[in-house]
Amino acid sequence: MRTSGLRDYLDGPHKAARDVVRAGLADAELFDLAVRLPRDEYRDKVLDLLQQITADGHPARGFPKEYGGEGDLGGFIAGFEMLAFGDLSLMVKAGVQFGLFAGAILHLGTEKHHERYLADAVGGRLLGCFAMTETGHGSNVQALGTTATYDAPTGEFVVHTPTAAARKDYIGNAARHGRMAAVFAQLVVGGESHGVHCLLVPIRTDDGTAMPGVALSDCGPKLGLNGVDNGRIVFDQVRVPRDALLDRYAQVDADGNYQSEIQNPDRRFFTMLGTLVQGRVSVGGAAINASKVALTIAIKYGAQRRQFGAPGSAEEALLLDYRMHQRRLLPLLARTYALHFAQGELVDEFVRVFGEDGTEHDRRALEAQAAGTKALGTWHATETIQMCREACGGAGYLAENRLATLKADTDVFTTFEGDNTVLLQLVAKGLLTDYRESFGKLDPLGTARFIAAQAVEIAVEKAALRPLIERLRDVVPNRSDAADPDAGLRDDAYHSGLLRFREEHMLSGVARRLKAGIDAGDEPFEVFNRCQDHVIAAGRAHVDRIVLEAFQGAVLDAPEESRELLKDVYDLHALATIEAERAWYLEHGRLSPGRSKAITALVNELCAAVRPTAVELVDAFGIPGGAVEVPMVVPSQHE
Repeated sequence: MRTSGLRDYLDGPHKAARDVVRAGLADAELFDLAVRLPRDEYRDKVLDLLQQITADGHPARGFPKEYGGEGDLGGFIAGFEMLAFGDLSLMVKAGVQFGLFAGAILHLGTEKHHERYLADAVGGRLLGCFAMTETGHGSNVQALGTTATYDAPTGEFVVHTPTAAARKDYIGNAARHGRMAAVFAQLVVGGESHGVHCLLVPIRTDDGTAMPGVALSDCGPKLGLNGVDNGRIVFDQVRVPRDALLDRYAQVDADGNYQSEIQNPDRRFFTMLGTLVQGRVSVGGAAINASKVALTIAIKYGAQRRQFGAPGSAEEALLLDYRMHQRRLLPLLARTYALHFAQGELVDEFVRVFGEDGTEHDRRALEAQAAGTKALGTWHATETIQMCREACGGAGYLAENRLATLKADTDVFTTFEGDNTVLLQLVAKGLLTDYRESFGKLDPLGTARFIAAQAVEIAVEKAALRPLIERLRDVVPNRSDAADPDAGLRDDAYHSGLLRFREEHMLSGVARRLKAGIDAGDEPFEVFNRCQDHVIAAGRAHVDRIVLEAFQGAVLDAPEESRELLKDVYDLHALATIEAERAWYLEHGRLSPGRSKAITALVNELCAAVRPTAVELVDAFGIPGGAVEVPMVVPSQHE
């Protein structure tokens, strides 16, 4: 069967890890927990499920063998993404415990921390939190208010919340289950602040009582993910030993001397945060998988549910046979395939970079790639799940049919592990610079100054050197266009050429605007603020092109039977992407009106071409039956 072959191809090199999670989800009754259980019971059930997947060995895949792991980072991330087919609170709680808390110990700690804590964290015996976010500081981690001041006479750090704005907020595992927190705080040694560092701070005793000086509270009911016990933490002069500092990148000796091999504080900060990029990689993949669940439900519903029909006919038409229904769902299905392959490339690069081959430059590039894929993947999930809900009508509004829970649980994905708008700014910054060692802060002022000083001329010169013919190609219809306006529209090179033109045009344009403002003597912050929408658009244009080319490569590499199935899906994604931005291409003379209309007509034709295989395409996702077998369709009188 083609579906079986395509599923194997989609599963890729980590099929074994995916199948382990599939089997666990198929056996678990977890697809209606959010609807069926009161909040505290739901949280405790999610903890039970977390311990179950821990016993099954899945979380251990991503950790070193000497601490009970398997050293398989790619398999760990693939398995984590698969949890999104089930209960998303379980997926997020697993991400907090293993990706963030245990990940901080692994990547920011040294051997003494690994020996003392890592096996228990990986084995689920030490439940932890990742205490970074503060009430007054979300994405601006470098400005956190919590302090960790070294007291040399006692050899301890004193962790303190100096203001209400410095309260740790929205911390997973904090409200009910966490015993220890990886706390990010401004490190103060000898009266001097050395920026944000991470320390391990116990927050509860074994019986669940808050530790002295630690105030814990519950964030309360949320829009979704109510199986995760998000809480708030306030520290009142809490003392921890000197070795509580996770000191891979900076050390404090007993006499209170601070030292780090990375002298530049900004570079040190971004190096520490860069090691935690795994969370961002995983959230993007989970969002894409949540989109697969919604599309499977909606497409299978549309392939069975009948409504209306030809005048005078007693036979009602299937929803999925209506062109507008195809238009609503099938381009989203095509984009989901595209994002799936882009995510696969990202995971492969993550494994390479965090193996023996990765350099600091590679890690910076990986951060930008992860930021962009996470932004597009999570926005896509929000759009897709909403459209699937609408496409299922009232049935999609019923909680028993999963779309309501999917919609609520994924909504926050666009803002955690980095607000998507901020992440696309990071992508654009990476395009305008080469992540030089002296790179400044991620705030608008630092970005604008660095761009103005070092990167603008490079970007402008690159744009100016492009051959003129690339700018003029397809500006107006030529004779062949007039005779056949859809000529070449299914050419891969044409697709990537248009997306690359848009990316480079936007990049050079924002560079010129920034330079002009700086040259005019305007305040750098104001210059950047005026261009921020342009910066974000350039970042998104770049990621659109990366996703497209990942899909191109996947089609070329696919086995022959799957390649045939994927080609129409790829073309649908490519042309729907161009169609969505046709106003920009028309404004910039890159499309003629006739060709723009031809693209729209071809998107319609491709929807019709994909329609017969739509169910086959969602079946290839390999989602466990309980996740998508929802009671929406009843047999009609015509069946």
